[in-house]
Amino acid sequence: MGTRSKRSERCPRCRMHAHLCVCPSIPRYDLETRLVLVMHHREEIKPTATGPLALEALANSELRIHGHRDRPLDLSDLEVPERRTLILYPGDDVPILSRDFLEKDPRPVTLVVPDGNWRQASRMGRRIPGLDHAEMVRLPEGPPTRWGIRREHHPEGLATFEAIARAFGIIESPDVQAGLEELFDLMVRRTIQARGRAGVPS
Repeated sequence: MGTRSKRSERCPRCRMHAHLCVCPSIPRYDLETRLVLVMHHREEIKPTATGPLALEALANSELRIHGHRDRPLDLSDLEVPERRTLILYPGDDVPILSRDFLEKDPRPVTLVVPDGNWRQASRMGRRIPGLDHAEMVRLPEGPPTRWGIRREHHPEGLATFEAIARAFGIIESPDVQAGLEELFDLMVRRTIQARGRAGVPS
């Protein structure tokens, strides 16, 4: 008797195991801030990638894939005079994202978020073509990650979803951050449940 593949057992939208689907709990925010999530093509298919779930909650968002030799990624189309492009970068040599920083340029923000671990995100932030006009920013210090599924070697490392939620909390409002983090916490609990690591209620 054959066995079902892991992909067939997962919800195609939230990527959770079908019986632990979080789709009914996904909020929907139609915001001025635009999110552009950049993922390597090898990361796109991994169910532990958290960034794609944020796209489901944010109407003004999109996924861009890089790493295909025959289809190189170029983000130069993001350079438009009516918007300010920021790249979320995990380094300590760039400005901190804050309300004061945002008030220096009142244009609505296009936020580019590289999806990956600390090393991958830092490399993408420096090497993605077409972002010469963009400004690199980092998140202020905050609580440690609650995502224990992937090993994180940097103490400031966060799941991509967590980083997006915190950034939108600064750019948009604390209410948006709280709504996104509520979804993230549900995803964490159900992922732990699926792995049998704890009898955490959903």
